[in-house]
Amino acid sequence: MSLFTWEKIDPAPGEAVGPHQRLGWGKTAGLGAQHVVAMFGATFVFPLVMGLDPNLAIMFSGICTILFLLICNNKVPSYLGTSASFVAGVAAIRGQGGDSADVTGAIMVAGVVLLLVGVLVHFAGSSVIHRILPPAVTGAVVMLIGFNLAPVVAGVYWPQDQWVALLTATFLVAAAVLFPGFWSRVAVFLALIFGYLVSWAADKLFGTISSVLPGTNLLDQNGEPCTTEGTYCVATAFDHDRVTWAGVEAADWVGVPSGTLGDGVSVVHGPSFSLTFILLVLPGVIALIAENTGHVKAVAEMTGENLDPYMGRAIGADGFATALASAFGGSPTTTYAENIGVMGATRVYSTAAYYVAALVAILLGLCPKFGAIVSATPGGVLGGITVVLYGMIGLVGAKIWVENRVDFGNPVNLVGLAAGIIAGIGGVTLAITDDFELSGIALGTILVIVYFHLVGRGHRPSVHRGADEVSRAR
Repeated sequence: MSLFTWEKIDPAPGEAVGPHQRLGWGKTAGLGAQHVVAMFGATFVFPLVMGLDPNLAIMFSGICTILFLLICNNKVPSYLGTSASFVAGVAAIRGQGGDSADVTGAIMVAGVVLLLVGVLVHFAGSSVIHRILPPAVTGAVVMLIGFNLAPVVAGVYWPQDQWVALLTATFLVAAAVLFPGFWSRVAVFLALIFGYLVSWAADKLFGTISSVLPGTNLLDQNGEPCTTEGTYCVATAFDHDRVTWAGVEAADWVGVPSGTLGDGVSVVHGPSFSLTFILLVLPGVIALIAENTGHVKAVAEMTGENLDPYMGRAIGADGFATALASAFGGSPTTTYAENIGVMGATRVYSTAAYYVAALVAILLGLCPKFGAIVSATPGGVLGGITVVLYGMIGLVGAKIWVENRVDFGNPVNLVGLAAGIIAGIGGVTLAITDDFELSGIALGTILVIVYFHLVGRGHRPSVHRGADEVSRAR
């Protein structure tokens, strides 16, 4: 059967639609549009907070989804949206003076590493992941990645408009938990619209606001204008509207992503490579391995198919997609839980719907005016959204521990992970040479892995004692 041949069926109420089946093309198009809405919020919010172009990210999410489906032989229905796993590493790169080319270069290398991990898993089996990165380690790394982002919210986004940030965060929390069904799955998108409207209303009611916008109103130590933001050239507060659509009015309706980013680098650009910056984002690979593995297992459980033989393909495909997008200045990718949630709600697992979603995303990416609207998102709105999202990333690490019954009564887990978590979240630095140092997430991840395996070698049977005892009790 051809990859692009789907059996058309008319299922009874509640009957599942398999990956190689489809509904009528009209209904399939509707489901594809629903997948676009589900991935939309996070896919363009994370490029914004990483300083990359959301239009390019949306377009590459479509391209990369098609590549993922092809590599996985249409067996693993999934959408590849922008990954949050590298946000903390990107913040660290920019904090050390790196620009967008440094960011995409480091992420490109991480994508290649993830691709190689996928090849290894494909030939060696998924058990190799669990030996090197057991749940205790994976949870710790994901936790420090999320919580390391707290200073970004506190120092960059929240101060731009604290009241809009607070209102947006409150709306997002309420929407994600209290809204019914599908609407709770697109809470980020709804919160962005809500924050936009609140910001617009605040401009009308209260006038301009005085705050610091990164890369804007740059002054040196003598109060004179300067051009390159850094130690002696900093952004300073000035009066401005919360919502400014001058760029939206100037943007074309149709065209390829173009222009320059906030740091002066072209939207579409080649990567630049630095070992220091690469080490800052490599921990994100661990999070992506855990994320991809969990998503493939979730899809397998829903479809009732054994997808273990495709685990390596899925991980490798995500790595290849991340490297490809980064090579052109795009954002890193990952399989999206939001779209898996849509499948769970609809019981339609047809990959045909994902091809439709991918094509819609590519078309959106070719609309510069859409990208300009996204790029004009007020800083206070991003502050409200990120304060929730970053915390959720960190708590996913705790979720991994709980779901795998990691026993913190065992000193291997308690002591073996402690130093790395604090080093990663606290930004501890280890100077190796005058020109090279390890800090933050990179150092924290290394300590977590090394210390855990160092003390755990003689205590393997009890590392997950809680899970073993539960298993025996059953």
